[in-house]
Amino acid sequence: MTIQKNIGFVVFLFIYCTGAQAQQAALVSVDNVIRQQFTQTVPVLGRLVAKRSGSIASRIRGAISEVLVELGDEVQTGQVLARIDATNLDLRRQQAQSQLAESQSRLKTAKAQLALATQEVKRLEGLTNSAAVSKAAYDDARQQQNIAFARVNEAEASINSSKANLEINNLDLSYAEIKAPFNGTITQKLTEVGNYLQLGQSVFEIISDKNLELEADIPASLLSGLSKTADVKVELENGSEHTARLRAIIPEENPRTRTRRVRFVTTLGQNAGVLATAQSATVHVPAAPVRQITSVHKDGIVRRGDSNIVYIVAMGEGDATIAELRTVQTGAAVGNRVEVIEGINEGDQVVIRGNERLRPGQAIQAASAQ
Repeated sequence: MTIQKNIGFVVFLFIYCTGAQAQQAALVSVDNVIRQQFTQTVPVLGRLVAKRSGSIASRIRGAISEVLVELGDEVQTGQVLARIDATNLDLRRQQAQSQLAESQSRLKTAKAQLALATQEVKRLEGLTNSAAVSKAAYDDARQQQNIAFARVNEAEASINSSKANLEINNLDLSYAEIKAPFNGTITQKLTEVGNYLQLGQSVFEIISDKNLELEADIPASLLSGLSKTADVKVELENGSEHTARLRAIIPEENPRTRTRRVRFVTTLGQNAGVLATAQSATVHVPAAPVRQITSVHKDGIVRRGDSNIVYIVAMGEGDATIAELRTVQTGAAVGNRVEVIEGINEGDQVVIRGNERLRPGQAIQAASAQ
């Protein structure tokens, strides 16, 4: 009976110890230690600006006969926005055409007179040795030839002047149609039908809102971190994130704020929402050049007294997976990760879930974090 009791106690002790050991294998989640690029950034408030904007002015004088667009309309390059009454311009063009035809007729007459005068000079040259032709008669013929030459030149100059006047009138007629100089949106309508426009008077304001850049006043101390080959992060007011790249640093510093205007080229996706010039945007400007760091997930860092510790996955006796405690020196935060200056290496697996109650050397069952 005693032997049976002893055997039962041994079996009970084995089962108890085996269960205890199984309970000690804590279920944890792990994440890899990685190398990544890092730079500290400083948020700077910027604004969207149009690359092309301005006033559309009248290039001739006249009364508005038709307005074809309204405030807020999107227009295309060359689209007619308004028309000026061109009745007087059309009459002037007809007058210029008549003057050109008249000048062309005078040229024909002058050329015919020149031909006759030249013919007479040649005839008299053949009779210079004859008593029938006096030197005075020959000189008169030469004078008439010179007069005919002058009339031809005068007629040609008149034709050139008439052509120039006709071109000017045609140009003024083309200006009677006020057209969009580029694709954009009408932001101001400054005239109505019947208004009389003066030369150079503004008629519309237009902005190319589909071609926007980002402008920010950036402290001079941060300019060294900008590069034309590296993107910066941009956040709009609706929370959407985008990228931008340096295009130009305006070489003019504000003496009060010690900032310079910087322009960025940016491609804003559909999640940017409805855009407008002067809309606010936050630019994350690098405070220093990009560098390589070793990082760990922030949940893997446990504070113990004055030290930061992590538990890494290690191999124990009998190929058991255990938690090995490491003291680490941390650096800057990088999103949901933390820079580790020393204590762990790239490729180590760090416990990020279930690490609060771990003991050094405790058996663990590790699973990758999702």
